[in-house]
Amino acid sequence: MTPKNFSFVFEDAIPAVSQHITILARHNELDTARLGITVPKKKVKNASDRNQIKRIVRESFRLQRHQLPNVDIIVIAKHGIGKMDNKALAEQLEKLWRKISKRCEQPTT
Repeated sequence: MTPKNFSFVFEDAIPAVSQHITILARHNELDTARLGITVPKKKVKNASDRNQIKRIVRESFRLQRHQLPNVDIIVIAKHGIGKMDNKALAEQLEKLWRKISKRCEQPTT
């Protein structure tokens, strides 16, 4: 996703929030879901840790992509995410994918 796509999502986002992760989504005109990830240096100091988090998020998204509606998704890491182990991170992401999927299917009024 490009910065323009990020702005598009931020304008009218559907949120799914947990203690360590925020997921924002917005319907797109494509026939598939797209992913953008932000892991700020302020939240996770070590570059290899940031990259590991991004790899886990991308893999989790890849596995869930077929169940998601056509939305642009931004995953934002929050304080403390670097202390989570990989399994806990993957489990939390799975819950958030389900939550965002339900929220995006509901008609907006």
